[in-house]
Amino acid sequence: MAQATFKGNPITLIGPELKAGDKAPDFTVNKNLLENASLADYAGKVKLISVVPSLDTGVCDAQTRRFNEEAAKLGDNVVVLTISVDLPFAQARWCGAAGIDKVITLSDYKTRSFGKAYGVLIDEFQLDMRAIFVIDANDTIQYVEVLPEMTNHPNYEAAVEAVKKLV
Repeated sequence: MAQATFKGNPITLIGPELKAGDKAPDFTVNKNLLENASLADYAGKVKLISVVPSLDTGVCDAQTRRFNEEAAKLGDNVVVLTISVDLPFAQARWCGAAGIDKVITLSDYKTRSFGKAYGVLIDEFQLDMRAIFVIDANDTIQYVEVLPEMTNHPNYEAAVEAVKKLV
């Protein structure tokens, strides 16, 4: 279990501490209430996975909007996924209101499979910690940023550069 903070207060992250070079763990998340998605659904593509605690907060909103803008420039061999524990219909509502059309939102609400597999499940809140993972077309992790403080922004430029090196 890793330690991080929320507004300076310690929180506990459950799961492994992944690093570049590790094989990307599989996961099961929800596309909607009835349909699941897994890592295999994006086989052969470079994957930028943007993890946010909840789309209805300022930093998560900004992070998702930023990667939506970047997704339009990265090409067809790249998929940008935003994963949160928000319910799928809340994600759809938020995307519609925000004009998000390039990022695919996926929900980790049901089993927290992604959070546990990627070491970003916050024990105290049962939310996923803000993080970025870039995974190559062969499902090897090439870039990891798990934020030490939940309210901080990720390094957008470094994540996008990691993707560009793979396409």
